[in-house]
Amino acid sequence: MKYENLFLDQERALYGIRDSEVVGCSFAGPADGESALKECRNLDVRECFFDLRYPLWHLECGRLSHVKMTENCRAALWYDIGLTVEDSELRGIKAVRECRDTTVRRSKIDSPEFGWFCNGLKLRNVELVSECPFLKSENLDVRGLKMKGKYSFQYVKDAVLRDCVLDTKDAFWHAENVRVENCVVKGEYLGWYSKNLTFVNCRIEGTQPLCYAEGLVLENCETANADLAFENSDVRASLRGCLLSVKNPKSGRIEADGIGEVILDEYCLSPRSCEIRDRGCCAERSA
Repeated sequence: MKYENLFLDQERALYGIRDSEVVGCSFAGPADGESALKECRNLDVRECFFDLRYPLWHLECGRLSHVKMTENCRAALWYDIGLTVEDSELRGIKAVRECRDTTVRRSKIDSPEFGWFCNGLKLRNVELVSECPFLKSENLDVRGLKMKGKYSFQYVKDAVLRDCVLDTKDAFWHAENVRVENCVVKGEYLGWYSKNLTFVNCRIEGTQPLCYAEGLVLENCETANADLAFENSDVRASLRGCLLSVKNPKSGRIEADGIGEVILDEYCLSPRSCEIRDRGCCAERSA
């Protein structure tokens, strides 16, 4: 079945359709109906415009391409399974939630609560603006993400991020089994209370990073403006560039081109069990 060039604003406009194409349709209008494509299966949605709430809930197997959802399109994609979104623009709060095996490619997203409680979410070359993205999601596969956010990747489990630029704040708090490769991560208080968080070939910028972490690994990473780092953390770090300061690391080994200050307070949990090595290269580089 093919639904083409329709203007639909009624409640549950195409509720429950199966094995269908939806092309060039506009879901907007004075009737202000909700749940336009709820409980559908096997849909190909192309070049459509959405301006109404809750349009795609409980979709099983579908593809959205060249679709635009406005800021009025609240809670757009919930409880979906096997959905692919390509070359689209998603706006509105809570754009994707509790979805399974969802892929987003070459799209722009502006959604304050994007990607919560998802499993198997895959992103490729996506631009994202979000207040608190990816909360408690699992099995994330992210490549080429350009993100501006605040409280990002909190309580995430089993994730891999590659070739991303993350401009954020309290990222990766309580994250578990996360690997970050070839990324730029800008933010304050990065990775606190995390477990098995690994950075490889990354640039990390911001104050008080990577405290209260367990099983923390940094391989060939560069830091900028990093002070009071690694407090009460179990860490293995090999760093290029200079750390402004290291404070009360719990255990492991920290090696950097330069460390401005090592702070070991009297109440430090185990001040002798972390090896700290300053290569003494920073003064030479700045000369």
